[in-house]
Order: sequence, then structure tokens, then C-alpha cells
Amino acid sequence: MEPEGGHGTGAVGSRSGMRKEAKIALIGAAVVAVAAGAGFTAYALAGGGSENGGSQGSDRTAAGEPKKEELGPPSAAEVRSTSAEFLTAWAKGDAAAAAARTDDAKAARAALASYRKDAHLTEVKLEPGKASGRKVPFSVSAVASYEGTSKPFAYESELTVVRDEKSGEPVVRWQPSVVHPELREGDSLRADEAGKPPIKAVDRDGTELTAQKYPSLGTVLDSLREKYGDKAGGEPGVELRIVRKDSEAAEKGAGTSDSDEKALPDKTLLTLTKGTPGTVETTISAKAQANAEAEVAKRQRASVVVLKPSTGEVLAAANSNTSGMNVALQGSLAPGSTFKIVSASMLLEKGLAGIDKPHPCPKYETYGGWRFQNVEKFEIKNGTFRSSFAASCNTAFISQAKKLKDNDLTKQAQEVFGLGKGDWTSGVSTFDGAVPVQSDAQMAASLIGQGGVRMNPLNVASFIATAKTGTFRQPYLVSPDVDDRTLATAPRKLKPSAQAQLKELLTYTATSGSAAEAMSGLGPDIGGKTGSAEVDGQKKPNGWFTAWRGDLASAAVIQEGGRGGSSAGPLVAAVLRGGA
Repeated sequence: MEPEGGHGTGAVGSRSGMRKEAKIALIGAAVVAVAAGAGFTAYALAGGGSENGGSQGSDRTAAGEPKKEELGPPSAAEVRSTSAEFLTAWAKGDAAAAAARTDDAKAARAALASYRKDAHLTEVKLEPGKASGRKVPFSVSAVASYEGTSKPFAYESELTVVRDEKSGEPVVRWQPSVVHPELREGDSLRADEAGKPPIKAVDRDGTELTAQKYPSLGTVLDSLREKYGDKAGGEPGVELRIVRKDSEAAEKGAGTSDSDEKALPDKTLLTLTKGTPGTVETTISAKAQANAEAEVAKRQRASVVVLKPSTGEVLAAANSNTSGMNVALQGSLAPGSTFKIVSASMLLEKGLAGIDKPHPCPKYETYGGWRFQNVEKFEIKNGTFRSSFAASCNTAFISQAKKLKDNDLTKQAQEVFGLGKGDWTSGVSTFDGAVPVQSDAQMAASLIGQGGVRMNPLNVASFIATAKTGTFRQPYLVSPDVDDRTLATAPRKLKPSAQAQLKELLTYTATSGSAAEAMSGLGPDIGGKTGSAEVDGQKKPNGWFTAWRGDLASAAVIQEGGRGGSSAGPLVAAVLRGGA
């Protein structure tokens, strides 16, 4: 078996041209300040706050104010005193005083005033933890009240102390997450009658789906409530919740689409008075979801999707990080060599490749000024497209770039696989991929799933399902019969000859190629593809794997997992073996 070569090992010495991925003694005696029902545990600073025992302004000279760059980063004492002053004022309900200790007084004052007025949070107590550099974690306890009903509310947050760009004074860097870690720009906290009635989401067999039992479904359930809460027959209760900027825009008529990967639903933080839920039926399989949850929990930064190729129904979607973005459905990552499924379909349809025709797979191939190579610089002499695909040979695809138009790959992705058109209506917020028109080296890189190509496990599971059946069926979590919405379609099917060859290539890869080890024992109706994608700043690439078994298709990514066959491969194999 040839080694896996689909890593977008890219252009030697030229990866800077690709899109960069964003990565992102307490001293003294304790003093407790209580005012107007609010409390805060602060710390008195020995010698007035400077590390050498001087006053807080001791770093100023007789000649006047030093320049900010001369002051350097805030000292430990400045971090303690600034955070203490900010938290004390917030706890007292003095929004103006707290805001004055930030680098954006206007935004901070509005948010902290809303904390009391709109979120109805009182008896606020803030207790700092041990600072780590300029970051200060703190715990929050308060009481949320609305129309005679009150409940305690507690959570953890964090702030960062920086130097003000104009004055050089130490201040709290203002960002909405200081108020609550899940707040984003434009979001707000509110306690009132819930905007949408609660829902009871059930799986395809009527089993209730809860975030407690299926943690990865937390954001999915929030999204379902946002879309179907007022259609499912329930009655709203009273809740403390995060109201998203996006949802406010929708109420005013702007709206957001299912395919907007940045859209997040409102989130309930505390239920003061329970409402009456309405029932929403989903396509999820409780069995498949539980299996997927268990498998991602064994791994770091793992995301997986399972769906039915014959219908497009999503059976499971799980992430090892259940509190962050739902990467399985909304992620936007380079898919590496899994995307060669789409590229291969195009080459087969155009007659630029044939399953058992000779096809070049040299160590290197140059295009657009970049030199591309295979992993470990392997080559296949006198090979066929079958052997190149099974070994995930990069140069076998790059060698055909000169015969393609800049928009050929984009058209193939949109017209056959339904990707990148922004029209999926899945029932929840999803991202349907991106395959932009590119030229020169970036176009060549797109052929191997790098360049500007962006996908998530839902997209990758969808395109291997299309490869298996020859027909794109838009993935969905809620049947269109529920709300009479129209599912996205692709303008045409994959040509029969190309589809037959592509399916055979994927089966061969799963039995005799780079996917064979992970797929061992899952036959006979199987197909698969490995992939890895390099990301600037990461020591190891993201590992990808996608496969089908019978009428189940799955795709997974393990960020910084390394080779896809050994990282994401066992995850996909496990969920396929578990069935639905």
C-alpha cells in the first residue's frame, strides 16, 4: 500500500501565499466591600500598589508623563489594582465608574447598565482568582429576578488588563465576554418572557434529545428552538438568556440563512419559570448520536457527522469540544485530500483521467510558480489514476491544472455536489462549504483541498455520499415537511461513467489504498478517502477521513491530528461500525 499523500503538502517554500488560518501573590489583607446589596472580594495592595512599594504613580518622572512604550506591559501590581477597581465598581452597580477603568468606556457602560436593567441581575458578587500574566479569572454570583420570581445565577469569566493606547494607563480591555463568556459583539443579556417557546426535540424514533444526555447537541437544540419554537405549539416561560445580534436583526426583517456559519441562536442561561414545550421531530438517531458522542469524547478537537446517502438525513453530529463552535456543522476548514473526490470526478468527466489509464505521479510538480510535492516525496512510476488516487498522490492532480479553466472546479462543486452556493436549508444553522474561483497556484492547490477551499464534516460526508449515489441530496436535520421549506438541489447528476469509476476508486482506496487500515473488516459495501490539511502555525496538519458503509456515510476531522488515516480514520470506522 502506498503512503497517504493528500496533505496539501503544497508548494515547497511557498505556503505563505495560502490563506492563513487564524489560530486564536496576591498580597495584603482581604477587604470585603458591600453596598446596595452588592458584594465584592478585593485585595488591599501593600505600599499602594507598586511592586517596589511606591505609590501607584511612582513610575512617573519629574519631567512629566512617560510614553506608553516606555512603561511596558502592565505590572502585576497594576493588573491587581485595575481589576480590583473595575470589579468593585461593577459589583456596586456603578456602571460609569467600572466603565472608566476600561479602554472603551461607552460600550462598557452600556453593557454593565444593561446587566442590571435588562438582565435584572442584583446582589452581584465578584471574586477574582489568581492572575496569570495580564489575565484575571473571576467568579460571578448574582440573583436573577423577573416579576416576582428570583433564582441564583453563577458562572466564571475572565478579564485582561492592558495599557490604554492614548493615556498609557492600565485599563481593562473591554469585550462583551467580560460580562459573560458566551457574549459576542452586539449580543445582550435579558431576563423576560422567552422570545420563543421551549421545544422538546425527539429523534427519528421519538426518543427525547437533551443537551445533558447528548452534549454535542446543545447548539443544535438552541437552533431548533430558534427556528421552530413558535411553530411547535408550546408556550414561552421566563428566562435569563443571551439574545444574539443576529436574531435581533431577523426580528427587524434582516434575517439570517441556515447557511450563515456565523449565525448563533439565542441561548437560555437560566429558567425562572418553565414554559410548555412543543415537540420538534428530527432525523437524528439517538443510537448513532450516542456512539458519536462517546467516540469524540476519547479524542481532542474531534468532530464527526453521520448521514444517509439515500436521503441526506443527518443521523449524528458530534464534537469533542461541546462549548465552542459546532465544527461538525458550521466549521470552515481546508479539507485536504478528501476533496480529491470532487476533483477526481471533474477529471473523469473531462476525460483528463481514466481509472486504469496511465497517469503521472512524480515526486514534484510545478504550477503557477509553486512546486508541489507528495508526502515524504514519494512517486509512482508507470502508475494509473487508480494507483495515484488510492495513494492520495498530490502531483497526479496538480499535473492537470494547466488543462483546466479557473472556474472549472467551482462549477463542478456547485453543479454536481451542491457545495458553496449558500442555499442549504438543513433545519439548523450550517455552512455549506466554499470553493471560490481561483487562478494560478491557488487554483492548483484547490485541486488537493487547500487554497481557498473550506469545508466541515457535514460537507465532506455529503460529497462522498454524492459520489456513492451519483446524486446530490442536501443534508438536513429536520424534514422539509415540518415547515414546507425547499431543500437545495444540484443542477445535474454526476455522469454515469464518471460516477461508476469514482465509486470504484473509493472502494479500492478503502480496501487496498490509504484508507484500508481504518476500514478493515467493514466490507463489502464500503468506500473511503483519507486527507490531511496543513494550517500555518500548526506543528501537525488537520487529519480528515470520510467513508461510507452501506447506506451510512461519515466524515471526521481531528484538528492537529496529523495523518488522516491514523487520526480521523478510526473515528469514522467506529461510528460506521456502530450503525444507526
